[in-house]
Amino acid sequence: MRRSLDKIKSVAKRKPFNKKIKKIGYFLLLFFALTLVISVGLAFYVKANKAKILAQISDVVSENINGTVEIGDVNYKFFTGFPNATLSLENVVLKDSLWEVHKRTFLDAEEIELQLNVLKLFKSEVHIQKVVVNKASVYLFKDKNGKTNSNIFKSKSKEEESKESGKTIIDELILNEVSFISENLHGNKLFHFEVAFLKSKVKLKGDHIKAVIELDVLAKSMAFNVNRGSFIKGKKVKGIAVADYSKNQKTIDVFLDQLKIGDDAFDISGHFDLGKKNQSPFDIDIKTTILWRSASKLLANNISSKLDLYNINEPLSAHCTLKGDLNSEGDPEIMVTAEVRDNKLQIPDGTITNCNFDGRFTNNYIKGKGFNDANSAIVLSHFSGAYATIPFTVPVAKIINFEKPIATGKLQSDFEVTRLNEIINEEFMHFIKGNAKANLDFVVDIENYKFLKPHFIGNVAVKNASLKYVPKNVTLEDTAIELYFTEESLLVQKIQFKNRLNSIFMEFKIENFLNLYYDDPEKMIVNWKIYSPYLNAKEFLGILTTNQKAKTKKGAAKNSFSDNLHNAFDKSQVVLDLKVDKIGYAKLVAADAKARIKIINNKLTLENGWVKSSGGSISFDGSMTPVKESYSFNANAKVNGVDISQFLYSFDNFGVRSFSSESLKGKLTAQAAVSGVLNPEGELMKQTINGDVKFNVNKGALVDFEPIKTGWKLLFPFRDLNNITFSDLLGDFNIKGEKVTINELKISSSVMNFDVDGIYSFGKGTNLNITVPIRNPKNDNDIKSKSEREDKRYRGIVLHLLATDGNDGKVKVKLVGNPDK
Repeated sequence: MRRSLDKIKSVAKRKPFNKKIKKIGYFLLLFFALTLVISVGLAFYVKANKAKILAQISDVVSENINGTVEIGDVNYKFFTGFPNATLSLENVVLKDSLWEVHKRTFLDAEEIELQLNVLKLFKSEVHIQKVVVNKASVYLFKDKNGKTNSNIFKSKSKEEESKESGKTIIDELILNEVSFISENLHGNKLFHFEVAFLKSKVKLKGDHIKAVIELDVLAKSMAFNVNRGSFIKGKKVKGIAVADYSKNQKTIDVFLDQLKIGDDAFDISGHFDLGKKNQSPFDIDIKTTILWRSASKLLANNISSKLDLYNINEPLSAHCTLKGDLNSEGDPEIMVTAEVRDNKLQIPDGTITNCNFDGRFTNNYIKGKGFNDANSAIVLSHFSGAYATIPFTVPVAKIINFEKPIATGKLQSDFEVTRLNEIINEEFMHFIKGNAKANLDFVVDIENYKFLKPHFIGNVAVKNASLKYVPKNVTLEDTAIELYFTEESLLVQKIQFKNRLNSIFMEFKIENFLNLYYDDPEKMIVNWKIYSPYLNAKEFLGILTTNQKAKTKKGAAKNSFSDNLHNAFDKSQVVLDLKVDKIGYAKLVAADAKARIKIINNKLTLENGWVKSSGGSISFDGSMTPVKESYSFNANAKVNGVDISQFLYSFDNFGVRSFSSESLKGKLTAQAAVSGVLNPEGELMKQTINGDVKFNVNKGALVDFEPIKTGWKLLFPFRDLNNITFSDLLGDFNIKGEKVTINELKISSSVMNFDVDGIYSFGKGTNLNITVPIRNPKNDNDIKSKSEREDKRYRGIVLHLLATDGNDGKVKVKLVGNPDK
């Protein structure tokens, strides 16, 4: 190192080297002195000839514009830009010829600095190395009729442009605190930018002017349609742009890498065509990785107001293109594409996790329909995610017509049904196991940007499911369901489930399901078919009529779906056709049961009921209504040819304990119209019974009926009291609570005849009149004439008995006189 320094010193000490240094120094000193003299001369010249220079500049500018120019003062800045000469024009105002009409000033600058290359002046070239504009406003204006102040500059012929192309060159342009406004009333556009700082370095290459631009700008408005709102409103724009202007083609190409708009970086390219008459077509291409809400804030209000109802947590890759005409009316064509991967999408109705999709927005969905809200659409493809842990995919979904938005698509899902517990009210339904598959085409109205009234076409299949239906307190096991949504109806087929006592197969159809579900559930009719090999009627009726309301959790958004579903079905009308091979109710066992059941407002109406039971048949109808925890019912029944012993056993002797059902034989035919109340377990509350019963027993018999055997043995020692057969057993009863009013009970038997009327009570209050002819009626059946048989019935001794309650609570029978006398 030291040797190197010594060599440099030795070379510097040589005389030839010293001479060269001196010559260079003299030349530089001379150049500096000459430049200084010229500058000083220019300064004195400008000062001495201000008025003349102002007039010359004004004349030159006036020759090139259609309007007026005002320049307040001109000064020479000696030390600014030295060794170049710097002229300062103060209070420069340019107005076009129509200013008096529109009152918009094209340019109003507090100061414009022009830095001239002194050496170029010697070649008769005006080389403006730098133009600095300080504290200015530029206002471009076009009225509704298309008249504009941007025509302030006179057009030149190609020959004139060619002559001047080499004479005037601007190397650098700097703007400090410049406001730029472009107001286009004809196209309903407004652009307003506050330029804090802009620096542009210009190079001329052939017919191209290339510029590198450093900018720091506040965007106050970039509205392609004022009514729609502004893009990037209130955002700082900072970065470096490269621009290329073609003088021949009159086009501008702009490229910006990592331009900062607000806090986000963008890669932007743009192309602007200024060479067409009455047209200024442009296209802008923008790419970025950005948060959803940050991107929304950069868009016009008509778009951002819709997007703000949604959110994506992590940044997404987005690409936006704008194509339009700066001179035309209306919005440009806007196309936005985005990629979302493993993200979380928040929608008004909840959150979709593990979200993936490719999205596209356009305001030109149908070519030729214009760039507007009505022709705007969002297209989502390869959409997948999970809503409340329920996975689903949507190959393609569309939201079209932003004025009356409608979402369409195809939804597919395959999941364990236990995941439904996340969105269904636990007091409505709870799933235990099973699998569900859904394949649905959907159409959804969007009102206030929320999904409303979805309509589906497709199917849902549930297999091997176990669930608890809480309002009916029923657990269903091994359940399978297939649902088919059509444009006209909902078909539910192959519903099958088992529980502790029942095995049931069901299907139902609801016409106009979705319209009625949303707008008028009270008119929704569920046409239901049920088949069961065995059905426990007590439990089944409890399922149909239980009225336990699912409690809605306040503030729990996840319950809205299940609450609405439960509410709709609770209000709907059900028409149920029931067919059962074998049915049980308490001790009653019946076969081949058929009935139509209607449920309206939780009231059950039964029509055309029919069963085989006890060797005969029973037809019936009636109604049942929940009353708090119990069930009020009305029933009409016709009994035809049933075995009376089995029938009484099935109904527990209707509460009569004085004899066993096994003691009474025969075929029963009866009619009954009764009402009453069933307790929560479905058991009859005897004190609530009201109604009328008429019956007739054919070929009847009393076998080992102990009350008669013991009570009548002494009176009829030679008659067969063990097996008493009946030729007639007729009854007409009125039932009210515990008391049965016997209007007529006529018994004609092989041992005795007797008639009964009065009141029989299951509790206290029995008061029965019993008429007993003593004669032996054993051979009365041989008398063919009914009138003769009736006349003979009361011959001889006739006993009149009264059966009443005794002090010990038992019924006592005593002999009384004839009550008819």
